[in-house]
Amino acid sequence: MMVYPHSFHGLRLIELLIVVAIILIIDAIAIPNFMKSKMAANEASAVGSIRTINTSEIAFASACPGQGFTGTIADFATGAATCPGASGLLDSPLVTLSKSGYAFTLASAGATPRTAYTINADPLTASSGTRYFFSDESNMIHYKTGGAAGPADSALQ
Repeated sequence: MMVYPHSFHGLRLIELLIVVAIILIIDAIAIPNFMKSKMAANEASAVGSIRTINTSEIAFASACPGQGFTGTIADFATGAATCPGASGLLDSPLVTLSKSGYAFTLASAGATPRTAYTINADPLTASSGTRYFFSDESNMIHYKTGGAAGPADSALQ
């Protein structure tokens, strides 16, 4: 009995190679788009976190007028002992200074009560995001690509 090639019901090697090539082409298109989407999501999270920090600073200063704004982000965790109305203003990832691929730095100057502060959000790696963000007590968020942002950089709408 002779078996003919057209009666074979499995995939031939060439068909299998074509399927693998098609999958690789789809991956080559999809992975860069996925990375761009992830970076955009990280940047949006950073902007949202800065807005949350700004709101928390206002709430902290309202609850603790003798202290004014916090000195550092860690004060949101430790400040609750000296100012009971200031507990639970920030979620724990922000208090630990990083969230969604961004590092957050909050600083204020001067004696208490503090009347000014600055917030910087910088990407932890190049794949986290391309924009650096800045805000202060004015609540205006500024951004810059390629380096730390400041008050003179472009403002978000």
